[in-house]
Amino acid sequence: MNQLSALLASRERDVIVGWVAVAVLALTIVETLFDGAFNWTFIALVVAVIVLIPAIVFRERRAMPPWELIALVLAPILWQALLGHSFRTDIPAYLAVAALALLVITELHQFTSVRMNRSFAIVLVVLTTLAVAGVWNVLQWTSDVLFETAFVLDGRSQDAINADIMVEFVAAGCAGIGAGVLFDLFVRSRDDDQSDRTYVPPEPEGDPRAGDDLTSGTRNASESRRLRDRLSISPRRQRQASRAMQVLLVVILLGGLYARDLAVIVNAAVMLAITFVPAILRREYDLAMDAGLVLWITAAVSLHALGSTGLYARIPLFDRFTHALSATVVAAGGYAVFRAIHVHVERVYVPPKLMGAFILLFVFAAGVVWEILEFALDQSAAALGVQAVLIQYGIDDTMGDLLFNALGALVVTVWGTVYLTDLSESIADRVVAWFETDGQPE
Repeated sequence: MNQLSALLASRERDVIVGWVAVAVLALTIVETLFDGAFNWTFIALVVAVIVLIPAIVFRERRAMPPWELIALVLAPILWQALLGHSFRTDIPAYLAVAALALLVITELHQFTSVRMNRSFAIVLVVLTTLAVAGVWNVLQWTSDVLFETAFVLDGRSQDAINADIMVEFVAAGCAGIGAGVLFDLFVRSRDDDQSDRTYVPPEPEGDPRAGDDLTSGTRNASESRRLRDRLSISPRRQRQASRAMQVLLVVILLGGLYARDLAVIVNAAVMLAITFVPAILRREYDLAMDAGLVLWITAAVSLHALGSTGLYARIPLFDRFTHALSATVVAAGGYAVFRAIHVHVERVYVPPKLMGAFILLFVFAAGVVWEILEFALDQSAAALGVQAVLIQYGIDDTMGDLLFNALGALVVTVWGTVYLTDLSESIADRVVAWFETDGQPE
């Protein structure tokens, strides 16, 4: 059993702290209900359920997560829900979210067919914390828009609310990274001795990856699907379309230079450089990049460059469509990497039913990071008195972008993954070393 598997090999201290935590959470739920703090009631209820799931499923009172993780989740809940003191930042609250993500990830590893090594678990908890920050604020914003609540839209200006949400996103990122560091120290320091009873389900007989359309690592060439074959135009026309878009980007760049428009110049130059990345990856690293995938990427970046010329401000739906298309590219990259790790890293196994959830987490987290980058560049430009390269137009713009990012991820999850098999196989040889070892045996 590796270190991560040993985390839930229950020690007596884990059992005692776990049940005490459940009792405290029950009191917290009652207290927050009477106080009208329903958001903390919900959080306490979710934590209690997650802590209790192993004991309920296995009908064994000793099936409890590590007490250290329980304490990390419990601390901010008790501080704010019971003592009524507010933190000056959102980092402690999102540290609880990160610790909760660690609990879920560890329990998935321990009690299901999911298998993770330490590095994969740490990356996943950071992505989960960022994604939760995005989802939570999108849900609150949606409630405000549809039901006229005031969770996010509280009467302040769009820009003021957006600035607070960006600070919250940064806090979530810091909490996720901090939780990952603490988790790494925790795994390294905890005794790996197992108790008399462990709850690790037996490993599946044979290779669990075999015979699975989404996860098979040895698909015959005749069975491999390529996006270029799915499109209604020939591969030659697809390559010509990609070249035409590159020419369009050059025209936009020259137009930006003529008008001395910094935003257009930077966006066109960066997007033009990205269009050459597939060719470089294919030549230098032998990655499988067929004409359809190249066209997909080129179309996404070309539309973004077009948007920077003024279309974003004039046509709101253009911004939404571009975000959805860009999100499909991000989701495709995330799927290819996740699947490569899944197929080629022996200690990592992700069932097909969970792959879609992982893609959504990845895209939502990437969307949050992108919004932080946009905000940082926008505010930096304002402080320096120069033209902004990327602009945010308030909280409605940010939340709408995140919603359409999720839509793009869903498109890839439902329709596009079958066309990324060859790419993920090529990526595998390049990323496998990052996750195959953590610096010591597990």
